Amino acid sequence: MFLLLIFGSLLFSAAARPTPNYLENPYSGENETEDPEEMRSAAIKRLLEVFGMEDTPSIHGHKQAPQYMLDLYNTVADVDGVTKDPYLLEGNTVRSFFDKLRSEQVEFSFNLSTVSREEKILTAELHLFKLRPQATLAFNRHHFCQVSVYQVLDTSKTNSTQDRKLLSSRLIPVHSTGWEVFTISQAVRSWMMDEGSNLGLHVVVRTLGGSPIDMKLMRFASGRNHHQSKQPMLVLFTDDGRRSTSLESRDFDDNAATSNLPRSFMSSSTSRIARSVDYSEEDGAPTPCQRHPLYVDFEEIGWSGWIISPRGYNAYHCKGSCPFPLGQNMRPTNHATVQSIINALKLLKGVETPCCVPDKLFSINLLYFDDDENVVLKQYNDMVAGSCGCH
Repeated sequence: MFLLLIFGSLLFSAAARPTPNYLENPYSGENETEDPEEMRSAAIKRLLEVFGMEDTPSIHGHKQAPQYMLDLYNTVADVDGVTKDPYLLEGNTVRSFFDKLRSEQVEFSFNLSTVSREEKILTAELHLFKLRPQATLAFNRHHFCQVSVYQVLDTSKTNSTQDRKLLSSRLIPVHSTGWEVFTISQAVRSWMMDEGSNLGLHVVVRTLGGSPIDMKLMRFASGRNHHQSKQPMLVLFTDDGRRSTSLESRDFDDNAATSNLPRSFMSSSTSRIARSVDYSEEDGAPTPCQRHPLYVDFEEIGWSGWIISPRGYNAYHCKGSCPFPLGQNMRPTNHATVQSIINALKLLKGVETPCCVPDKLFSINLLYFDDDENVVLKQYNDMVAGSCGCH
């Protein structure tokens, strides 16, 4: 009796409400006559907004991404660009900048104009490639040197006579070779607050006793005289503040990790899959709620010129019926279960069956060139339907 009273009150409240005409698609008639090119242009513009861009970057000629950025991408993303572990990357954006000064001296300058002031600077690193000492100096008595990175200051803007500020300093073996990384976050934060204060960086090398050292003994690759793969580089880790929805909850101890996603869909044609699904529905046996492939091909969209990796990704979509009774394999919410009961018993007019929708969303990573041809690694939340359920 109590349950009937509840359903009775629900029925009364539902009947008292006006018909929700706003749920009808006001564009249903317009789309039939809309120009296909205009629709494509509008769709691509909307997709750019999803990726936080106003327009596609213009890239001239063939560009090579720094190996560090390629390695970082492969560390945080699988072959389809899906995030392996959201805690691997600090923030959601990593940018690399090549030295613009290209001086033979150990002075470096980086143009950070593409970084929005709204982004939170988490970490900034100066990457320098240390070369081997020249053969004639190989048996020098020095085995370690003190390498210090300074921020160049504008004395006209400060009440100080100091023309530089120490950012990072450490010992480096003289006879080693390879990348050396120095933290320079303090300088970059000050540059973001005042763009005019970006006068670059200066590197000083001294002996352990504090004396200047022959630069032929401690050499770093420059942008002018060495291969692009060894160019000085600034790597910036930031967070743009974009947050995911409540569905972004990837459990990496769960069997739903992307390593277990069905790969057979990836090689199948979209049209063949669509026909097979339609056939089962026409046969009188509608498929239950489940995930289906939805491949986004960046080359087909026309973005292959500036996106380095991935070439595309499988977003997946949810499709199928949510019939009564809802089993646990359909991952129903309590609300969906109640709605399914009301629909099955026809207790309220106009109450449909629950919808088949994503109940878990994964993020993807894009490695791409920006307008200044800097390489950017960016993580985008809620881009892949990890699983589907009746909600």
